[in-house]
Amino acid sequence: FFGLLLVKFAVRLGPKISETVKGKLSLGARILQVGGVEKIFKQLFSVKEGEKLLKACQCYLSTTSGPIAGLLFISSAKVAFCSDRSIKIPSSNGDFVRVHYKVLIPLEKIKGVNESENMKKPSQKYMEIVTVDDFDFWFMGFLNYQKAFKYLQQAVVSQRVEDEQVTF
Repeated sequence: FFGLLLVKFAVRLGPKISETVKGKLSLGARILQVGGVEKIFKQLFSVKEGEKLLKACQCYLSTTSGPIAGLLFISSAKVAFCSDRSIKIPSSNGDFVRVHYKVLIPLEKIKGVNESENMKKPSQKYMEIVTVDDFDFWFMGFLNYQKAFKYLQQAVVSQRVEDEQVTF
């Protein structure tokens, strides 16, 4: 069943189907090996006391170099993304180093979450996260877009309610 979802995901998202499926299967194996998505989240990102992982979704992050496949984590304190595969970046000594592409956005730094879709293919939906300092992050290729969007909206709204609560 998991493999069928991955194939469906790969077919929708790119021409290099075998490469995408291989990447998704290795991600699934890593998740099982580490002991679940929550443990991966805790290993990749610092987690505050009482912070809860609400949802983890496979998706793509849009970058100037093209889309990067990975996992989007939505927690009670942040939205975080980590690429499935490592990327090569130049180091200070001129060599190249392999690192995972990561994004971390504290919920209190999110100004808005917007939905968008491809006008020619309405089934292709995009999610934009805009920060208070006007950076925007675009995510796409979700297996269940509506569920991911709902969790993200709930997390942002909960954070705003928390920020506005006044204690006496």
